[in-house]
Amino acid sequence: MNFKQLDAFQAIMAGGSTIAAGERMGLSQSAVSRLLAQLEEDLGLRLFVREKGRLIPTREAQTLLQDAQGLVDSVQCFRRHSEQLRLGGFKRRLLKVGLPSTLATYLMPAIAERFMREHPDVVLEVLSGSYAETERAILSREADVGLVRLPMEMPGLQANACLESDAVCIMPRGHALENKEVVEPLDLDDVPLVLLGRQRAIRHEIDMAFRQARVPPRIAIEVHSVGVACSLVAQGLGVSIVNALLASYCTGMAFTTRPFRPRISYQLGIATIENSPSAPLAAAFSNLLLDAALAGQDAQAHTRRIADVSVRS
Repeated sequence: MNFKQLDAFQAIMAGGSTIAAGERMGLSQSAVSRLLAQLEEDLGLRLFVREKGRLIPTREAQTLLQDAQGLVDSVQCFRRHSEQLRLGGFKRRLLKVGLPSTLATYLMPAIAERFMREHPDVVLEVLSGSYAETERAILSREADVGLVRLPMEMPGLQANACLESDAVCIMPRGHALENKEVVEPLDLDDVPLVLLGRQRAIRHEIDMAFRQARVPPRIAIEVHSVGVACSLVAQGLGVSIVNALLASYCTGMAFTTRPFRPRISYQLGIATIENSPSAPLAAAFSNLLLDAALAGQDAQAHTRRIADVSVRS
């Protein structure tokens, strides 16, 4: 029996399938199935029965869940302590945060400067990627806190909804669409598009807007970061539809922003592991992040702070 097997057991208990567990752990379905089979063999117990495509935990699995959680938490605590020792001992605390790639690149330097000035005894580790990658990092405890899109995709997380942002259309400066006050799918008929990859939630909503308008999107480039989309648009390679908040921090790039209709909204939240105690250090960082996110005039035009509502995945 090893840590990976216990982690897979917990992930299956939370998600109800090896597919959901694989998404949570960043592993393939077959790899999770192997870990489960190895654990059942090591324990000599059957932990799940399959019913209509879902894995139903046995009484033995329910009984062992709390013990498994305790063991996993102990291993994570051991890892954190070893990281603290590597970084300079227990006098220095460690905070690991997950952010979208664009914010990590363009907004994080100013936040980190202020945070480190106010907390000189803290080591800050920044993980950047997609919202789904941030969720996985929190679930695997590679991150303590992260900015995610709501509703969250993976079970086992809790978040405080805090920001709402609209999708906007961005175009190279001097583009004919600059004459439009609002851009709609009909305006983008046969216009080269730079869009986020098809696995992103916003891409599904954009595709739906085009289908409803009966306009086939002319996709020129697919990307996986708003920052990359903005740089390609500024280069004149197409037009894009992106989160206004993230686009507003791609400063110095030669593109223009217009509202997009039908309206596509994002709710963003600060996420942590479910049932985790409130951490003052994470809260201090989160407040700095929210203040910085709303500081720019461009961001304020399309981004709003919303009531601090707690949600669970």
